[in-house]
Amino acid sequence: MKISYNWLKQFIKIDWDSEKTAALLTDLGLEVEVVEKYQSVKGGLEGIVVGHVLTCIPHPDADRLKLTTVDIGNGTTIQIVCGATNVDAGQKVPVATIGTVLYDKEGVAFTIKKGKIRGQESHGMICAEDELGLGDGHDGIMVLDASLTTGTAAAEVFKIENDEIFEIGLTPNRADAMSHLGTARDLRAGLIRNGVNVEFITPSVSNFRIDMRTLKIDTIIAEPQLAPRYCGVTISGITVKPSPKWLQDRLKAIGLNPKNNIVDVTNYVLHDLGQPLHAFDASKINGKIIVKTLESDTKFTTLDDVERTLHEEDLMICDEKGPLCIAGVFGGKNSGVSEHTTSIFLESAYFNPVSIRKTAKRHQLNTDASFRFERGIDPTITAYALKRAALLIQEVAGGEITSDVSDIYQKKIEDFSVFLNFANAAKIIGQEIPKDTIKQILVSLEIKVNSVSEYGLGLTIPSYRVDVQREIDVIEEILRVYGYNNINFSKKLNATISNSPRNEDYKLQNIVATQLNSQGFHEMMANSLTTATYVKLSDALKEEHNVTMLNPLSNDLATMRQSLLFSGLEAISYNINRKNADLKLFEFGKSYHKFLSGFEEHKHLTLLVSGNRNKESWTTSQKPSDFFLFKGYVDAVLARFGIQKTQNSPVTSDVFSEGIAIGTGHNALVEFGVVKKSILKHFGIKQEVFYADFNWDVIIKAISGKIKFTDIPKYPEVRRDLALLIDQNVTYDTIYTIARQTEKSLLKSVNLFDVYQGDNLPEGKKSYAVSFIIQDSSKTLTDTQIDKIMGKLQKSFETELGAILR
Repeated sequence: MKISYNWLKQFIKIDWDSEKTAALLTDLGLEVEVVEKYQSVKGGLEGIVVGHVLTCIPHPDADRLKLTTVDIGNGTTIQIVCGATNVDAGQKVPVATIGTVLYDKEGVAFTIKKGKIRGQESHGMICAEDELGLGDGHDGIMVLDASLTTGTAAAEVFKIENDEIFEIGLTPNRADAMSHLGTARDLRAGLIRNGVNVEFITPSVSNFRIDMRTLKIDTIIAEPQLAPRYCGVTISGITVKPSPKWLQDRLKAIGLNPKNNIVDVTNYVLHDLGQPLHAFDASKINGKIIVKTLESDTKFTTLDDVERTLHEEDLMICDEKGPLCIAGVFGGKNSGVSEHTTSIFLESAYFNPVSIRKTAKRHQLNTDASFRFERGIDPTITAYALKRAALLIQEVAGGEITSDVSDIYQKKIEDFSVFLNFANAAKIIGQEIPKDTIKQILVSLEIKVNSVSEYGLGLTIPSYRVDVQREIDVIEEILRVYGYNNINFSKKLNATISNSPRNEDYKLQNIVATQLNSQGFHEMMANSLTTATYVKLSDALKEEHNVTMLNPLSNDLATMRQSLLFSGLEAISYNINRKNADLKLFEFGKSYHKFLSGFEEHKHLTLLVSGNRNKESWTTSQKPSDFFLFKGYVDAVLARFGIQKTQNSPVTSDVFSEGIAIGTGHNALVEFGVVKKSILKHFGIKQEVFYADFNWDVIIKAISGKIKFTDIPKYPEVRRDLALLIDQNVTYDTIYTIARQTEKSLLKSVNLFDVYQGDNLPEGKKSYAVSFIIQDSSKTLTDTQIDKIMGKLQKSFETELGAILR
């Protein structure tokens, strides 16, 4: 937000330098990021004076040039060679003296130097309008008023505005300070605290009067909850033209381009008082003004000549034939002020902040008006701002007030009541501030003190302070005006020894992150907001479980994610498209779910691997990452936590074409495998992607209990592997189930450690490499027993699956 120091001084008379004022504003919470110099004409016409042309004769050696002598004041006469056709003796002209810096149309500086032109010395330059930055004219030199005193500075003649602009990094909660009035109000409170008592001056509207009642436009508020207050007045006989210099300078100083006197006044009052206004061409209003919503899909063309499709909740300013303006956001093309406008209907209103914000976001419009309305403006100055603007319009455009001010305010927006407890204030601030000082600060902020007791103050907070509604907010107001730097701190150092649990979440995350980093993984952080359509990629995810945002930034960020996979695949796709195809990524994050019982958050650790194992090098051959390598990464994470007693089971999630679940008891610790090609296709990924999803909450629980010790088994376990050639449609789940049913007592675990699909296999076939762990807790198994078990397993696979041993 840009604040003009000269403009600010219209509210409070202050002679502080800008740096000191900027420091005070920053201490008050209105952080001044930059202070910039502003001049209404670049360079400020420094070095330009009023000259009096004494003589003007033809140049002896050039037909198109003239040789002049010019009095520039203080008895100094100089010779200047001039090429303008309209220069003549007796004229008063602007003269750029030696050393003056001027700027061309592109803003490039050039310095006036002493020189010779066709053999004649020239000690300056008689300037044209465009050379001074005062206009575009270049037909000849500027001829000034003959009554001007020779030697007068041009900056004084043309009333050059020299200003300093504060660039304030305003926080969203400070809606009350989004104007020069609001900033001045805060500055005054700070000055009073610093012992500088200044008068707070607000523009007077005492001269507002109705000239005649010849153009009345009735107003109907059909949606009072969306437009709690609405004011309007008509002004007739105006002339739309460029604004006077003072008004243009004010707007240019804060970065606004002047348009015409009517629009410029509305913009001026917006930044002056913080009240957005809108002017309608009264001749284009058919009948009454009606503030209402319209049917969904209604078409409306805005000032930028874009046809927009309205939502059923968009508040519109309409007449009896149709919409004129999107309330509080943007005007309509067919109702705005033009150079032909002679009468206007001027609107000043207070609109529901939530409604305006939703409308602005829906149509992707961010205007100065919507910026203020959606944060909450002052509902008490609506009519005052209207009168202020009407008087300014009469001043710069002429005209007469031709109607009463209509002010529809059905339900008054009340001020807030808060009780401030002195003890709470002292406890939070860390220091007891004198009660009289507290009262002085609150009064300077226009917070009314209704009652005083030894325990605290009963306060009424102005309705425009939408960010001050609780006791803690009042304490913050006291503290920022009192000054954070004025709060003493104890020289005593207190320290406590905390008993930090061994298994704190962040410690475990750091352990795993360090390990994964050492294995070549990079940590990623994806947005928890995603698109609702991703749930359609997996049957395990349900649309009714989506946690949706009430006011989303966009459709792509409208839902909290139910799975970390899809945001991870977005990152994979983004990198592959930028020639970074060999990836190892991990992420700690949460998934979000809505159930009938309420909302739930589940924490996860996910791994994603795709592409080659190592970067291309002449010392090693390229080898793609495979399932066996990826399983090693997963096992290493579990091993790092000492989780050993696990069981492998078929994966339940349908996002995998092949996968394994590792768990303890009935709890799955991790599911991992190869992501389905149909899902990869959705993200434009053509290479294989391995994905692991650790249930972090279960892992924390698994390692948080007491450490248990058991004897090392007396009898060894035996591993046997089978390489099975099976049909493409057979899943690991089927193999696992058949194995468990075939041998229930001695088979301890089943593990898929390799999958091969490719050349040298019959069509429609694939190869599974499966390991089987066999152990008897009471004796050592013999080769005969082992072979018998393996024979049963092989026979079951052949009979039920048609498997062939490779």
